[in-house]
Amino acid sequence: MSEPIIYDLSTPGRSGVNLPAPDVPPAPLPNELLRDDLPLPEVGELQVVRHFVRLSQLNYSIDTGLYPLGSCTMKYNPKVNEDAARLPGLAQLHPLADPDSCQGALMLMHELQSWLGEISGFDAVSLTPAAGAQGEFAGILMIRQYHIDRGEPQRDIILVPDSAHGTNPATVTMAGLRVQQLPANAAGEVDLAALREACSGENAKHVAGMMMTMPSTLGLFEPSIVQVIELVQSVGGLMYMDGANMNALMAVVKPGKLGFDCMHYNLHKTFSTPHGGGGPGSGAVGVNDKLRDYLPGPVVRRDDAPVAAPADDKDAPGWRYDWHMPAKSIGRLKAFAGNFGMHLRAYAYIRAYGGEGLRQVTRCAVLNANYLREKLRGEYALPYDQTAAGARRYCGHEFVVRGAFDDAPGVHALDISKRLIDYGFHPPTNYFPLIVPEALLIEPTETETKDDLDELAEAMRAIAKEARDQPQLLHDAPSSAPVRRLDEAKAARQLHLCCPAARPA
Repeated sequence: MSEPIIYDLSTPGRSGVNLPAPDVPPAPLPNELLRDDLPLPEVGELQVVRHFVRLSQLNYSIDTGLYPLGSCTMKYNPKVNEDAARLPGLAQLHPLADPDSCQGALMLMHELQSWLGEISGFDAVSLTPAAGAQGEFAGILMIRQYHIDRGEPQRDIILVPDSAHGTNPATVTMAGLRVQQLPANAAGEVDLAALREACSGENAKHVAGMMMTMPSTLGLFEPSIVQVIELVQSVGGLMYMDGANMNALMAVVKPGKLGFDCMHYNLHKTFSTPHGGGGPGSGAVGVNDKLRDYLPGPVVRRDDAPVAAPADDKDAPGWRYDWHMPAKSIGRLKAFAGNFGMHLRAYAYIRAYGGEGLRQVTRCAVLNANYLREKLRGEYALPYDQTAAGARRYCGHEFVVRGAFDDAPGVHALDISKRLIDYGFHPPTNYFPLIVPEALLIEPTETETKDDLDELAEAMRAIAKEARDQPQLLHDAPSSAPVRRLDEAKAARQLHLCCPAARPA
C-alpha cells in the first residue's frame, strides 16, 4: 500500500494549530499574494505528525544501515561532532562578523588549516571551496595561473587516467584547458609507456599537469606513483591529487611528501560531515610552496606577535587572527569563507581522534575492504585482482566486483543492486569506474563491524545464487520497498516536484 500524500488526509474544518486571539488589530493579507487555485490541506496536528514520521521511517540512513557506496565514504559520523557544530556561539556567528569579535572561530579555522596541512604534507591550506568538485576547480585554476605567470601559457593539457573520477575531466574543461586521457594497463595501473609518450616531443611543452586519484577509483594503490610524479614534473607539469579517497591514506601517507603539488580534501567524506542528500560539502585545498600564493581566499592568518590575554579572560587566545588574501590568489570561490559548519565537524573529528586515532581509522577502513572482498571471492569476479607481476594484491578502502555472471547472462549490476534493497541494504555504487563492465564499487568504511560485513557478504552471495537459479527475482526487485523499480532515466528527466491539486471532500 502506497503512503498517502498529505492532501489525501485533508478534511474541511480541521486545523493543526490553536492560536490565541490576537492582541493587535489584524492586518489584511496582500491581494497579490492570495491564490484561489492553491488549496492547502486541512489536517490536525496528530495527522501531520504521524504522516511525516511514517515518511521518515521509509528513509534509509546511516543510522539504520550501512552504505557500501564506493568512492563516497559513507561512514557513520559521531554525534558529538554534530553537537560541536551546533554550539550557539559558533552556529549563530554571522559570517560578516568583525575579526575582533570572532577570534575563537578564526583560531579554530587556522588550526584546522594547519592540521590538514600536517595530515597531507602540504605547506598551506584554504578552507574556502564548498565541495570536492570546487576544490578540484581551484586546483586546476591555480596550476593554470602558475604556468601563465611563468610565461608558459601554452601549457594547456591536463593528463587524466581513464579510471579517474568523472569530475576530473569536467573540471579541466571548465578551467579552459584540454584533457588528454591516459589508459590503464592490464593491472589497472597508469600505463607508464603511454605516460612517457604524452610527456615527450612537442606534447611535453603543452603539459600543464596531471590529475590522479589515490587510491584509484579501482580501489588500488598505484605502485609506480613516484615514477609518475617525477615524469610529469620533469617536463614542467604539476601533479594534482584528487583527495576523495583520502580515507585510505589519512595519517599513513602524506601526498605532499610523495611529490604532489596540490590536493583537495573532501571534509564531507573523510572528516565527519554527513555526506549525501545534495550537500553540504567542503572541498578544502592544500598546496606546496609553489602554489601557496595562488590559493583561493580568504584564508586565516595568525599575526606574528602574540597578544596578551585580558585579565578577565584567561582562556582568550594568545595570538590575533585575521583574514588574508594570498598575493596571487585566484580569488573567491564562494561567499564568505566556505561552509563553516563543515569546518567545525572536521575540527572536532580530528581533535577527538588525534594522530594515532586517525591512523587506526585508515587501517580499519582498508582492513574492512579487504575482508569483504575476500568474502565475495569466488562468487563475484574481481577485476584487476593481480599486480603487473601476477601477485594477488591488496585493495585500498574500496574495491570493484563485476556485477554480472557468465552463467546468468540476463542479470546485470543494476539487478543485483535492486535485489540488495530487498535484503535491507543500500546498494553499492553502480557502473563506476567506467573501465569495468557491470561494475559494483564497494566501500564498507571503517565504522562497520565484522558482523555487518558478514551480513552484507551473505546477502550478496545469496543474490549470486539467485541470479543463476531464480533470475526473475532480481529482474523484479525491489519487491518489498515502498517504491518499486523505476524507469530511472525517465525519472531523472521528467521530475514531478509539485503536489497534485487537493481532491474534493
